[in-house]
Order: sequence, then C-alpha cells, then structure tokens
Amino acid sequence: MSQTLVNPYLDGNFAPVQKEITAENLQVIGELPPELSGMFVRNGPNPQYSPIGEYHWFDGDGMLHGVRISEGKAVYRNRYVQTQKWQAEHDAGKAILTGLLEPPQADHPHISRNAANTALVWHGGQLLAVWEAGAPHTIQMPELKTIGEHTYNGKLKSAFTAHPKVDPITGEMVFFGYSFMPPYLQYGIVSAAGELLSTVPIEIPAPVMMHDFAITENYTIFMDLPVTIRPERMQQGKPMIMFESDRPSRFGILPRHGDNSNIRWFESPACYVFHTLNAYEQGDEVVLIACRMSSTSVLGFSGIDDPDANIPRLHQWRFNLNTGAMSESRLDDHAGEFPRVNENFLGRQTRYGYVNKSAPTPVPLFEGVMKYDFHNGTSQINLFGQGRYGGESVFAPRPQATAEDDGWLMTFVHDETANTSELLVLNAQDITAEPVARVLIPQRVPYGFHAAWVTEKQLQGF
Repeated sequence: MSQTLVNPYLDGNFAPVQKEITAENLQVIGELPPELSGMFVRNGPNPQYSPIGEYHWFDGDGMLHGVRISEGKAVYRNRYVQTQKWQAEHDAGKAILTGLLEPPQADHPHISRNAANTALVWHGGQLLAVWEAGAPHTIQMPELKTIGEHTYNGKLKSAFTAHPKVDPITGEMVFFGYSFMPPYLQYGIVSAAGELLSTVPIEIPAPVMMHDFAITENYTIFMDLPVTIRPERMQQGKPMIMFESDRPSRFGILPRHGDNSNIRWFESPACYVFHTLNAYEQGDEVVLIACRMSSTSVLGFSGIDDPDANIPRLHQWRFNLNTGAMSESRLDDHAGEFPRVNENFLGRQTRYGYVNKSAPTPVPLFEGVMKYDFHNGTSQINLFGQGRYGGESVFAPRPQATAEDDGWLMTFVHDETANTSELLVLNAQDITAEPVARVLIPQRVPYGFHAAWVTEKQLQGF
C-alpha cells in the first residue's frame, strides 16, 4: 500500500496557522525590563490555502508575528501581508499560483507572485515587508496592517533585495535587485528621508541568485556566486536554478555612491552565502564576515557531490584594495545561520556577532544561539533545550547603552513536545544565563525567516 509523502514544510511547526489573532496581557515567565519598549516582528511563509503542486518553503504567503512590549507587558498579534497574490487567492477562496518548484504558469500573468514573506526593515519612518523578487510592502505599526506596495512614487523599476542595509550614521538605505533578464543586477540608494536617489546597473556575466550583500562606511560589497539562473536549462530537463561548482565566486566592491565603472572584483573558489553578518574597513582592507556554504541545493536541485553542501559556517574574507590580494578563513566549525549584529554599528567593525546554531536535522532548525567575540576569538552558546527550536535572534539595544552588547537578544522558540511557542528574551551580555523573560504566545508560531526590533522611539515617530 503506497504511502503519501508529507511535505516537511507543510507539517509540524512548519505548517501554517489559519487564524489571525490579537492577544493582550500575555503570560511572562521572568520579567520584561521596563526599559525594553518597542515591537519584535518576524516574517515568514504561511500559505493561505493548500498549495498547487510541489510546495517550496519560500513559496508561502507572508505572515507577520509581532509582540508589542511596553511597561513590562506584552501583546501578540499575527497578520497576513495582504499582497496582490494573497488578495487574488483570498477572493478565489483557493490557491491560484504555483511555486518555485513547478513549471512557470501561462495563465494569471497579471497577478504578482510577490509573497512579501522574507524579511523586514525599518526605514524612513515605516516598516517594510520585503521579498527579493518584487517591491516592498508598507506595514502599519503596531497593527501589522498592510498598506500596500511601496514603489518610491513609481521610481522603483527593479526588484528589491530581502536584505537592504540601513547605514546607522547617514540613515541611507542601500539595496539591489537581481533579474534573469539584463541588466542582471541593479544597485540603488534611498535617502534617510525615504526618497529613491539613484539606481544603476552593475555588470555580471550571468544571472545569479543574489540573496544578500554588505556595506561598510564607504563601500558596498556584492557577491556574484555560482547559483545561476538559466531558463534554457529547463528545455534539457534540468533545473533553471543550479549551483555550478566549476564557476568561481566573485566579490565586487564599489564606493557607496559609485557605479559599474569603479567596481573591483575579487575571485575565490566556488561557494554560496545566503546571509552576511557585517563588513567594515581596516586600513587598506575591506573585511566581510558571513555564513559560507561550500555548495547548496536549497532550491531542490541535486547532483552535488559535496558532503559539506548546505552546511553554513561563519567565515571571514579580507580584500586588500591596494594590492588586490584576498584571503578567506573559517571562524568556527559550528554550523549556523541568520547572523546579526547590533545594527547601530552596521558597516563598522563590531566586537560581537550573533548567529543561530543549526541543529543536525534534515530540515533547517536552530537549536540555540551563539555569541561571537571577535576581539578575543571566543564564543558562547545558549541551547534552547531538548525539542526546542528557535528563529532568527535579533539584538535590541538598551536605550542610552554605552557598550555594544548592552541589550537583549530576542527570538521565537517553539517546544515540539508541548507544541507551544514563546518569545525568548536573553541578556545579550550573558547569553548563557537564565532568560530575562519568556513571553508565552497563545497560539503556535510556525518557523519562519527574518525578524526586526522596532524601538519605542521609532513607533512614536521620533
């Protein structure tokens, strides 16, 4: 008797939740510090209806899960990002569009596939839900209500990365968009006030999946890595998106306000990077820290003969802008992803970084969080506990803090045994201590992608 295989990303705590709720006066184990005031919001895929065909984790409709913290109390709400896709399927009462692993559909050409399900960024006085193949969506805070697509008064003509970078000193937001049609890469800058100032094409030899990038005080770093997008492969029965192990990895460095004429490229052996931790300048060198995989099959393509495939570990690259020399070194043997820093120091040299520790499971789960001290070359690990898995750990700085790590790490944790979810709040200066607080959530929070901490000042419009 044949058994139907269940898609792991539609099962257990990857499965979607159907209800949008608001819950006040949440139970808190421990104590929420009175000075911790703002809103933790996390994005992630949550299909509104049973998907058509084969489902990939990246396909699901965006859903925001937020915990508003004020005066030691917490309120939870979850809301769909009401994209054009969400609305069309909501009106139809069923799924209409297929996902990444299915052949392109000829019908419904006018419905955008933008699921707005990947990450969040606060910029220009508003929260944006972002997805790398389309425009951001503006989210009303703290209600998590979708206002609509944000195209910068029609000036946004390219895709928009899921990982834009906001310079904490200038307030500028730097972004890029990639495409499988020329120009394959476009680079843009938004002013602190939220005006799109410029978009310039950057030449790369072939279309590639470019998920993240990095900035320093004066430079932008692009990663032309060998996950190529070639529609012609589909005619040969091969995947459109594939890791090409015989192609080098290329890192392009250009001045923040530069263009294709002054980008410099450095080559290294084939690898893939989904997420960067930070980058900074040191003398003649630009230093990049990121989670590196030797290869990846994350979009379902296989045929990679690499026992280390899909295992991300923290690495450092050094690019000498004077001599053209480049070096690459592994910083840790532990596997980990979703790296973060105190974003008040983004693009500058930080002493500390925070990375979620990967669990040895067939699907990507995080069993703890690691804090790196780059000055001392040491790390601390907080394990969430047996059967407990977390999401991205975001740094929330203490108001008026003077030390870089004075603040809290926050993440959603799910207990698979009890089938309960909570917001975990750790003291970032001692992550191995007992949690500062555990905020119990009255419904399951599925595993998802990226999160943001929006401060009280930002919420109040200061």
